[in-house]
Amino acid sequence: MMPGSKPFSPSCERNQEPIANKLIDIFKSVARVIEIGSGTGQHAVYFARKMPWLEWQPTDVEDNLSGIQEWVAEAALSNLRSPLVLDVNNERWPQYQFDGLFTANTLHIMSWQSVQNFMQKAAQRLDLDGYLTIYGPFNYGGNYTSTSNEQFDQWLKQQSEHSTIRNFEDVQELATFHSLELCEDYAMPAHNRLLLWKKIS
Repeated sequence: MMPGSKPFSPSCERNQEPIANKLIDIFKSVARVIEIGSGTGQHAVYFARKMPWLEWQPTDVEDNLSGIQEWVAEAALSNLRSPLVLDVNNERWPQYQFDGLFTANTLHIMSWQSVQNFMQKAAQRLDLDGYLTIYGPFNYGGNYTSTSNEQFDQWLKQQSEHSTIRNFEDVQELATFHSLELCEDYAMPAHNRLLLWKKIS
């Protein structure tokens, strides 16, 4: 990132179109989406522009908010809200409900306790029949789905003892506990997945 420029993620630039192609169908009747861990803010702008019928609420830890706000302000979209501070490990979640929730490339940088907190709060903030969507790499049966994912996981573990690619089965067990029913498990480019759950009670 150049000094004075907006934060920029090449991976966001690469993956936003294939993700949007799925979300447009998933969120076709959704009115309000909260994004957890908006990062640079690129996804928020791109998806809000692609889905003008819904309201998109970006969130992240406080250190990232100024960069997200730069993207939001420049886009000037009527359906894109200013970012809110949100840490999955505390109680400062918006007190209103959503019928859609999206997060990308977050579960593998969280501790397992943070993943548990995230799933609990996500389920609480989702309306009945609302959708939870999670994008990123996952292992299946404890196995990597590609050599590149294995290499990425080794890099993650070097960055933090808490970071690792999550096992799909562990996340699914959490989702089921919180009354979230798996609807789809989409294969995405670069050995990623887009997982979709529906709040059923």
